[in-house]
Amino acid sequence: MLWFSSVASLITMQMRLLVAGVWLYEETGSGVQLGLLGVVQLAVQLPGILFGGALADQLDRKKLIAFTQSFSFVFLVILTGLMATGNLRPWHIYAVTAILGITSVLGGPARSAITANLVPRTHLMHAVTSNTATFQVGAILAPLAFALVMTTFGPTTTFAIAAISALPAAALPLFIRTSGVADDSGNEAPMLRRMWEGFLFVKSHPILPGLYLMDVGVTIVSFYRLILPLIVDKLFKAGAGAVGVLNAANSFGGVAGTFAVLFLANFRAKGMLVVYATLVYAVLLIAFGLNTSLWVATVIIIGLGAADAIGMTTRQTTVQLTTPDNMRGRAVSFSSVSAMSANNLGTFEVGFMSEQIGAGNTLILGGVVGVVVVLLIWWLLKGIREYRYP
Repeated sequence: MLWFSSVASLITMQMRLLVAGVWLYEETGSGVQLGLLGVVQLAVQLPGILFGGALADQLDRKKLIAFTQSFSFVFLVILTGLMATGNLRPWHIYAVTAILGITSVLGGPARSAITANLVPRTHLMHAVTSNTATFQVGAILAPLAFALVMTTFGPTTTFAIAAISALPAAALPLFIRTSGVADDSGNEAPMLRRMWEGFLFVKSHPILPGLYLMDVGVTIVSFYRLILPLIVDKLFKAGAGAVGVLNAANSFGGVAGTFAVLFLANFRAKGMLVVYATLVYAVLLIAFGLNTSLWVATVIIIGLGAADAIGMTTRQTTVQLTTPDNMRGRAVSFSSVSAMSANNLGTFEVGFMSEQIGAGNTLILGGVVGVVVVLLIWWLLKGIREYRYP
């Protein structure tokens, strides 16, 4: 039930972001306005994600997922109606992005934290890896479906399909028989105190702070996914179909990278595994910026997706394996804070810089900065080099 719900949720999110991005860029022709989607998400998600982590450790995680996911259905129906009647405006996209940005971060930690309630600890690494692989498979199918539906039927039908997929995402968690209540649900401590406890736990962890810093430092200068409509236009002179293909290629690489983690399960130097993967990511980003062939870019972006997935899956597995149940929602939420902050700021930075120095030069610059960040963190943070698990 959790698996099907996660797939449906992913399809909803991918379709919404892709059609909103393509429509917004076609409507305004502005990379800055496209990049503002990231700023909007960041502004609303930063306060909400830590609150969502605390809620996941206090409320029934199944009900929390269902409630927050229901908002996607309601507001995607509204966007469909506006699009069908010709009344959709850019501010509608920004408003819905803000609202669904809040609800997604309130429910996201619960979706991640409940995994450890459903499988034994001995299978947790495989469960996390399988969930990540599922996420990547869905991220392949959703962009391909987007490319087909968008080019054949247009944005109205695409918004409608995203709305329909939100229904099982909201309903299925309620059918899970295992309890979704955390061990610490009876704790009546104030919400701010619970969030502070989560911060102290992450801060004292031997490896998580370094992993989060590396993710932020590289992603903030390189997050290209929401800016692909602009990159495809400037570098390859193509449209929505190419956006869908490159998104799918990125996710295909993510699947390969995720399954590679299974074969690296006994690699005890988890911090160095993230260092190697992130360094490869930065180098491939430079190659992406130097290239002008769509087909070569497709191959490069597969490698980018694989390297990113290895780092992401290793971080998520480390959180799940080294965090007690009563703290898991909050630990996941701090992981999400670092990722979402970097993704959203990176979206704006790449969009803005692409307008100033060109899309290719922006990607090259991001890759160079990424290499420097990885090497600095490897050198300065002893925990990254020495951490071993199990």
